Amino acid sequence: MLPEIKLMGDVDVTARSPLLRGMAMTVSYAETQGGIGLTASGAINRKFVHWAAVHFDWPGYTSDDLYSINTVLNEADMPPLLVVRDMLKHLRLLRRRKDVLVPTQRGRDFLATPQAFFDLIATDYLYAYIHYGQSQEAVRNRMRWWHVFLNLINMKAETGCSLDDLASELYPSESYPEPAKMTVETWAERSALRYDIIRPLCWLGLLHEEREGLTIWQHGTYHKTPLWPACLKLESDMHSEFILH
Repeated sequence: MLPEIKLMGDVDVTARSPLLRGMAMTVSYAETQGGIGLTASGAINRKFVHWAAVHFDWPGYTSDDLYSINTVLNEADMPPLLVVRDMLKHLRLLRRRKDVLVPTQRGRDFLATPQAFFDLIATDYLYAYIHYGQSQEAVRNRMRWWHVFLNLINMKAETGCSLDDLASELYPSESYPEPAKMTVETWAERSALRYDIIRPLCWLGLLHEEREGLTIWQHGTYHKTPLWPACLKLESDMHSEFILH
């Protein structure tokens, strides 16, 4: 059974969640600027992509990060924007009108009270969203393991944990040597843990990766944010409290 995501308490979700903040800012832009322009192929135009890169304040995908790789930015060059657009379309918060994206009435409702939409957005995104490169079968198979992932992270991230810490617990028979010595299978396990589990939790705002002093190639330390206990009640909560005391 999937752990229920239910927001409880007074938490500013747009301040804590890059995904909710990006969605709200996109709907707001479309509402105040007469829509978001689309290219002939249906992609979001460069004007908005540049605006999003500057204003989203998305960890790891700031304008400095993105322009260090590309001289100009297209929609495909900003992975978080692809997810924001997919979720806005899936939840019918934006609709296409000729060559622009404009808010729906539901989108305006979301803009007025984003907290009211958090449970739905978080549940759909964490458990059902299919990221680029994933398969529907893989997402479906992972559903039965989410309670294991979340309970483990609930305990480990209480005081901070690394990707290797989590991998060692999930796959105790595997060793995680230096990257150059990893097998293909070990790389696949590590990548799935990082991109299919940890990254969605960070983009939702439930986890924060501490990266101060690290290079782009190094992994940081993950900590739970105040949004985690505000929306998740897990079997391991008592154990986490015991660790703290």
